[in-house]
Amino acid sequence: MSGPARVIWDDDLTSYDFGPGHPLAPVRVELTMALARELGVLDKVELTGCGPATDDELSLVHKRDYVEAVKRVSADGRGDLSVGLGTSDNPAFAGVHEASALIAGATLAAARSVFEGASLHAVNVAGGLHHAMAGMASGFCVYNDPAVAIAWLLSQGVSKIAYVDVDVHHGDGVQALFYDDPRVLTISLHESPRTLFPGTGWPGETGAEGTAVNVALPAGCGDSGWLRAFHAVVPPLLRDFQPEFLVTQHGCDSHALDPLANLMLSIDGQRTAYAELHKLAHETAGGRWIATGGGGYELVQVVPRVWTHLIAEASGHPIDPATPTGEAWRELVRERTREVPPLTMTDGRHPEFLDISSGYDPADPIDRAIMATRNAVFPYHGLDPLP
Repeated sequence: MSGPARVIWDDDLTSYDFGPGHPLAPVRVELTMALARELGVLDKVELTGCGPATDDELSLVHKRDYVEAVKRVSADGRGDLSVGLGTSDNPAFAGVHEASALIAGATLAAARSVFEGASLHAVNVAGGLHHAMAGMASGFCVYNDPAVAIAWLLSQGVSKIAYVDVDVHHGDGVQALFYDDPRVLTISLHESPRTLFPGTGWPGETGAEGTAVNVALPAGCGDSGWLRAFHAVVPPLLRDFQPEFLVTQHGCDSHALDPLANLMLSIDGQRTAYAELHKLAHETAGGRWIATGGGGYELVQVVPRVWTHLIAEASGHPIDPATPTGEAWRELVRERTREVPPLTMTDGRHPEFLDISSGYDPADPIDRAIMATRNAVFPYHGLDPLP
């Protein structure tokens, strides 16, 4: 199924560091790459470096004066609240521009690789900073690397791009940046804004011609409900839209152990979603797939395993969930975090779900969320919202 896959990596990607105690700890990507290397996953992909995004590339989506403000903060580490730097979510630090531009450059490198045909799939696990706005840092995100990559593809003449965001938080920055652009279909599955930051992502936010799609799921939703919602919304819209490229954001903070959110997915449910997105890339976008990381704050038990599964899926060589994590990696975990590492690549779950075509239950909050989305956007696409 899979064509050549490329993983973009530079050790300096771990320099995106808001300091001790901040949830977005760079050790999560360090441990991901170490686990992927330990299990031989990186042997099955082309591993390439990257450079930082230029000011012109960042300005495809960000205001020039915002980029200049970030550079000023970067020079001395002093915050600038007018652009959202210096808050508890986005602390200021010296070098913030360089670190953020490198992440954007890595996702751009992934996009270029697929656009130029050097690879069919490309992954940047350090990316997925989907909350950054045109002129404001937000939600741990300074530069919006998925949006920069999408805008770059559009600048190269690509006419249709689909963006699917499975982070537990609404992909508000990417949605906002392309809200009025019918060339970009944004689909976000997230915990309801009633209970989680950023407070947006309602089904009624439909954008240009129904190209903003939001599935707002109730707190407590687990594998079966989440997968039911995914299949009720994502495949029919991608099949209708027929994008030239599929860009995906794989925040794994929907996991039951994540300390910042309230969904209840397992490693196995998340891995299942990644496999479905891979299939949909081939079915609807000629296989052209650009994948990023995103949120994820259970730094040992969740992020490294899930994103190693993502890289393996993109390589065309998925990992058997029963695979042991490996003693060398476990020792690294103990050394870097003093935590007890997981022993295998699974939570021991076997996700199953009933398709919405089996019937709609108006008493079920997940079904109500599904139908709110389908009723809001399916008519724009000539699709029947009823199961």
